[in-house]
Amino acid sequence: MTFSTLVLALGSVLVLEGLVFALAPSRIEDLLKALAQLPESARRLIGALALVLGVALITLSGVIAGP
Repeated sequence: MTFSTLVLALGSVLVLEGLVFALAPSRIEDLLKALAQLPESARRLIGALALVLGVALITLSGVIAGP
């Protein structure tokens, strides 16, 4: 992975996050309230699943793009 790829990925995440907050701020508040109601173990599981999915997607993109 090159530095420009890393910057592109981080920029893409910021664009998507900003878009969600700009278009649906009240939905984000509702989601955060719902997450706060979940037990810590459930939030950890959600985080771990997101982490695994993210690593899998990054790995898959490397396999598809090739060396």
